[in-house]
Amino acid sequence: MDPGEIDMVNRDPSSINAHVQVGFEDVIAEPDGVHSPQCVWKLANKCFTCSRDIAYTLLALCYGVPYAFFWGCEFAYLSFLHIWVITPCISMYMVWLKSIKIIYGACVRTCCDPCFEACGRCFSDIRVTNA
Repeated sequence: MDPGEIDMVNRDPSSINAHVQVGFEDVIAEPDGVHSPQCVWKLANKCFTCSRDIAYTLLALCYGVPYAFFWGCEFAYLSFLHIWVITPCISMYMVWLKSIKIIYGACVRTCCDPCFEACGRCFSDIRVTNA
């Protein structure tokens, strides 16, 4: 299949909406001991399936294209923000953080290193022996 073609058979190749596959048995169930007549059960199944399919078709006809347009614009805007705003801001902050890291490291080495060296010299002569 060409990259520009749409797969009209498998319309959810990544299974992102697998949780929405709802059948009659997933919604309506009769426990043991309480069963309606078979004709009612079959008719209810047909009624459920038919009304679900018709309602989905009507909703898709009315709202599918406008929502597709809306979500296309939303993801275009999100892509635009990431490319032109968020990524440059992150890059700018990373440059600032590198500068701050150098300054902070120098301050820590200046203030803390003498104390750590003094403690190290004090404790360097301690010997532990087993008695």
